[in-house]
Amino acid sequence: MKPALLLLFALATLWYAPPARATDPCPQLRTRTASTDVATRIAAIACQENHAWFRPFIDAEGRVGGQAVYEAENDVLADGAPAWRKVAAYWNGSGLGSGCGGAGAACRSFVVDMPWSAAFVSWVMRQARVPGFGTSSRHVDYVRAARHASPTAPYRLVAPDEAAPAPGDLLCYVRGRSRALGYAGLIDSLDAGDSLPMHCDIVVSAQDGMAWLVGGNVQQTVALRMLRLDAQGRFADLPARAAGDAACSPDVPAHCNLNRQDWAALLKLRSADTRTLLATTADR
Repeated sequence: MKPALLLLFALATLWYAPPARATDPCPQLRTRTASTDVATRIAAIACQENHAWFRPFIDAEGRVGGQAVYEAENDVLADGAPAWRKVAAYWNGSGLGSGCGGAGAACRSFVVDMPWSAAFVSWVMRQARVPGFGTSSRHVDYVRAARHASPTAPYRLVAPDEAAPAPGDLLCYVRGRSRALGYAGLIDSLDAGDSLPMHCDIVVSAQDGMAWLVGGNVQQTVALRMLRLDAQGRFADLPARAAGDAACSPDVPAHCNLNRQDWAALLKLRSADTRTLLATTADR
């Protein structure tokens, strides 16, 4: 190789920076629960709970790992709370109530029998002091609220591929239906007043080609989910169910991807539109 080419090769080697590798943002985020920024508070509180459950996760390929304690167990979490009592605390701390006061066999039965993912989101929003957020035991209620929101409401509803996700946003899918709805079908159902079973995860970070989300009652824990982003920072080809798809089984293992859902809604936190409102209520 000629000296000039060697010099160019050496300079190129020096200038080359390998692409950033997406890493779990929660270890740093979870320390920021007292932030004056509402989006950061939402993300930090969600991350704190994922760490309390010993950091279970679903990777970008839809594979699950890290489960150590489950909702019905009496084993303690990293913060010292027994798992089932922690779930009861989500219900009670969200303002929804569990009807059991957090103790006894009746309470434990309630924790096991009642889906609590919406109670978890409601608890996070209440802990983060998000103004105007209507807590509910059903995800569809705050999805519908975002659909018909006033300009000062905390969230607005868009299609999952319409905007780049950011901390504090909610990504939601419709569950329990044989036919996938997608965004258009969701809008029709919301406007018709249908009561859809749904699940929403909280976006805690979106950077370096990866979105990180935290959801409650995911594999009976509070789990961290990874979803890929495209060059514009939007969700890249979200794994989706299609009409007539076979159920997860050893015959079709590709259908067992836990990220493969009927993704239908992205709730965008109106951090810009409601900056004054959020700032005035942040420290109350």
